Amino acid sequence: FSLTGKEALTHFPSLSSSTNSAQGKVHVKQCDLLKLSRKQKRLCRREPGLAETLRDAIRLGILECQYQFRSERWNCSLEGRTSLLKRGFKETAFLYAMSSAALTHSLARACSAGRMERCTCDDSPDLENRKAWQWGVCGDNLKYSTKFLKKFLGQKRIGKDLRAKVDIHNTNVGIKAVKNGLKTTCKCHGVSGSCAVRTCWKQLSPFHEVGRLLKLRYDDAVKVFSTSNDAVGHSELAGPHRHSHSLKHPASPRSTDLVYVEDSPSFCRPSKYSLGTAGRTCSREGNCDSMCCGRGYNTQSRLVTFSCHCQVQWCCYVECQQCMQEEVVYSCKQ
Repeated sequence: FSLTGKEALTHFPSLSSSTNSAQGKVHVKQCDLLKLSRKQKRLCRREPGLAETLRDAIRLGILECQYQFRSERWNCSLEGRTSLLKRGFKETAFLYAMSSAALTHSLARACSAGRMERCTCDDSPDLENRKAWQWGVCGDNLKYSTKFLKKFLGQKRIGKDLRAKVDIHNTNVGIKAVKNGLKTTCKCHGVSGSCAVRTCWKQLSPFHEVGRLLKLRYDDAVKVFSTSNDAVGHSELAGPHRHSHSLKHPASPRSTDLVYVEDSPSFCRPSKYSLGTAGRTCSREGNCDSMCCGRGYNTQSRLVTFSCHCQVQWCCYVECQQCMQEEVVYSCKQ
């Protein structure tokens, strides 16, 4: 399971049917529409609500990836993604991490929202689910989410396959990024706002924060190779020493580092990995020189309409005028 983008373009049938048997058939059909392995399809069919959650995760991951890379040569477009996932670039590392992060986040939220049949609120020892539902607060169930995800992805210990090790490592970086944003939120209930009674629950941070953290990990990604560890009897990931940058004393990447095995293409020209940067809009003071790869950029003026001179009218609406202004747009040359 990874962000190919094909699944996000698939329209699912509605789950508005009144009978359980009809809903069951729709759920199975939704699972079949997703690009999953045989084992994943089996798990999907057994988990009502999972197909919708997978679709939500795919959409969430794609949109966040495109937002984080909106100003870069590679803009996380759907074109070329299948080819990228077959390689070991930094961009591939980010896609694996973003994919697992989006799924972890979506599963935890689906549990707390009651959209999954086999999980509910976070089952922390200090939280009674009935009280949580009564007060309208329900913890995001990250514990169930991460446990199910590892089963769904079928992570196994792999011997000397460097690429498999890298993919699993980056998948776990995504899961850790979501865990990093888990916070305990509390609400007070008492006379005159006192905190005599307190309800607490686990809450995930907005997914934008996860995306921002993974983008930082991407910027500092570590190139790795495989090395034998005689002490434990199998190969491990290793990268340059953090201080001497010498391969004579390789250091294992941290569990929070994104890792890759080969240098990325430039993404300047069309290839099987992207459409290139021709025609992309850019900021003249910011990223035009970099994004346009030295080819220069076109300048175009256009008139845009926007709301202006807005005033609040009694009691409940805002009245605005329509204004026009000239806007200059810069786009990369062919």
